[in-house]
Amino acid sequence: MDQFWIFGYGSLMWRPGFTHAGSEAAQVHGYHRSLCVYSFVHRGTPEEPGLVLGLDRGGSCHGMAFSVLPEHWAETLDYLRGREQVTSVYIEKTKNIRLLESGRTVEAVTYVVDRSHRQYAGVLDEALLEHHVRKGHGISGHCIDYVMSTVAHLREMKIHDPGLERLAKRLELQAASSSS
Repeated sequence: MDQFWIFGYGSLMWRPGFTHAGSEAAQVHGYHRSLCVYSFVHRGTPEEPGLVLGLDRGGSCHGMAFSVLPEHWAETLDYLRGREQVTSVYIEKTKNIRLLESGRTVEAVTYVVDRSHRQYAGVLDEALLEHHVRKGHGISGHCIDYVMSTVAHLREMKIHDPGLERLAKRLELQAASSSS
């Protein structure tokens, strides 16, 4: 195989953290992007969990595919497992994804939420989403920064995520009113 692929739908899109040969907008079917994971480490704590994105069942998700050369594959997987599997809330899966520029279908490693894990939040109402995003802070920083960086990157990619956009607008309004 001349290259391997990683599919990112959250912070991997804007902060991959591994050596890659290229990237391309991509789509996976059967899963959607959702703020459905309580973060106990990166964007929150067990006492005050933040929320991070997971790929949850149903629908489809636009994100970013990264090609990785064979000589970097082992170190890339080690890195991703260390980053994504801190609490084992994700299941590493190889899924078919469609590269949107070339139209090719390739296999890519991605991380899907484990619905049986205690950190799986499921579908939360907008008030609870906002609460956890505002309160969450972990070793990788504030949960608000994570959400806003993801939304900014989605906007750059011309991907409209209605739920994240509504949350971002509420966060932006709150920031604007508290600074005046």
